[in-house]
Amino acid sequence: MNRRHRVRRVVNYVNLATPLGLLLSVVGGATRRPGPDGLVLACGYRYRFPIAGAFTVGNVVLTRRESLDDRLLAHEARHATQWACCAGLPMLPLYLLAMLASVLVCGDQASYNPFERLADLDDGGYPRAPVRWRRPADRADTQVRVAPRE
Repeated sequence: MNRRHRVRRVVNYVNLATPLGLLLSVVGGATRRPGPDGLVLACGYRYRFPIAGAFTVGNVVLTRRESLDDRLLAHEARHATQWACCAGLPMLPLYLLAMLASVLVCGDQASYNPFERLADLDDGGYPRAPVRWRRPADRADTQVRVAPRE
């Protein structure tokens, strides 16, 4: 594990994000094991909330699955770094506000969420939804029909 991952691990313990993630893993019945770069993989999480393939709290990656592919794990590792940069628990309201803004902009919780964009939408398996005001009109009444000439 390199220096930046060690620093991220320490910061996420001190800011209480990783202890919260470990608590969620215990409550959610997940099996914990060491992961790459100082992460803790908590597999078999039993709750359906939040709706995602995986989610990260501090350095703990929680998932209902038994394993994660490399791309999704890289995406979640970026979220662990975001937890460290946001001083831990303030990440929760910041993330929720970003998710709400994305829903308002495009109707999707991730496409315009800066946390998801910085973690790489593609690695997280998220679609890229267009903004609402740029979508083509699907209404038939907006089309002009011209009668044929006689």
